[in-house]
Amino acid sequence: MIKETTVIVGAGHAAGQAVASLRQGGYSGRIVLVGDEPHVPYQRPPLSKKFLAGELDLHRLYFRPEKFYPDHDIDLRLSTRAEEIDRAGQNLLLSDGTNIHYDTLLLTTGSKVRKMDVPGSDLDGIQYLRSIEDVLSIRQKFSPGARLVIVGAGYIGLEVAAVSVSQGINVTVLEMENRVMKRAVGPAISDFFAALHRRAGVDLRFGYRVESFEGSKSVSTVVCQENERFEADLVIVGVGIRPSVELAERAGLACDDGIVVDESCVTEDQHILAAGDCTSHPNAVLGRRARLESVHSALEQAKIAAAKICGKPPPEIHAPWFWSDQYDVKLQIVGLAEGYDQTILRGDPESESFAVFYLANGRLLAVDAVNRPREFMIAKKLVAQGICFRPDDLGDTNKDFKQLAQQALAAAGEKN
Repeated sequence: MIKETTVIVGAGHAAGQAVASLRQGGYSGRIVLVGDEPHVPYQRPPLSKKFLAGELDLHRLYFRPEKFYPDHDIDLRLSTRAEEIDRAGQNLLLSDGTNIHYDTLLLTTGSKVRKMDVPGSDLDGIQYLRSIEDVLSIRQKFSPGARLVIVGAGYIGLEVAAVSVSQGINVTVLEMENRVMKRAVGPAISDFFAALHRRAGVDLRFGYRVESFEGSKSVSTVVCQENERFEADLVIVGVGIRPSVELAERAGLACDDGIVVDESCVTEDQHILAAGDCTSHPNAVLGRRARLESVHSALEQAKIAAAKICGKPPPEIHAPWFWSDQYDVKLQIVGLAEGYDQTILRGDPESESFAVFYLANGRLLAVDAVNRPREFMIAKKLVAQGICFRPDDLGDTNKDFKQLAQQALAAAGEKN
């Protein structure tokens, strides 16, 4: 008897979750996992944090222990690229020349770093941080007193800055925008983290655009507008990521800032699904189509895809959430801070424990919580349901937030 075959392309969070969910869901068919790196599926967030700092062993990055895959009859094809999809024949061509027939193909191709295209950008010593190998290469160049220039003050850039300055490295961060993490958080959070980094010794520069890199073989100077120059022994670039959709595009699948999928993670080809950073998907909580660069979203979509393949109901959808660890400060975000007309501060930034609430017409859209796990956990449900609050209540720390949430939920239930 020939078993049904599901082929998964990619070896990140979505792939690791999909494999586990398929087996947990009772899928007994053949599973083939194709990844172009030499590692089993692993977690990426620690790369710019504890793994970069040397505080986390390589094997602790793995989504599941290596033995999980043979124990669950998973055919691993690592260090192997998926080259072409033959949709008519339902075959996948691999870089080693083999073809795999699939009944279902799940694309979890993730995303790739945006690379700079300026003079000198091909010099040695200019690094990007997206993989285990990237971090191992960067670590070799870490030494106290070294001059590190980081291009970009997003999550990755600031997390790298925190690790680096803590190891005695001289860190300069160059950011084109007028504040840190501008795409992800509001001004109050940006101001807090900018002050935090400056107190730690990071040289933060806003409104700086890199024009070129200079050096003989390795980078030695970063040149910005008006010929302002920064000496560097190492440069790390963190200017965003883009979805890896090339394989899908070559197969003629619809792509629009990600592989276009429906609520069940199915593409326009019923035999091909996609999940994770690479997808543009309808998001019920946000009320629109979105592509989310989020571990939580990747895991959630992988579970949805696995349920579809197993013929089971999809799991409940939650509000998107994100996090960042910088020094001993944890930033936790639920929802997207967009389209708001009011922000409410709860707590005191000077205490390094506070939260910012983003509302539109009194409805809670998002929360940024700094060392405030209680507010974050409660807000997950509130944001998902679009609960309304009286702004004065949110800002009053004398009022218990859990009680406020319960009252708001009860009021919303009565209206419904």
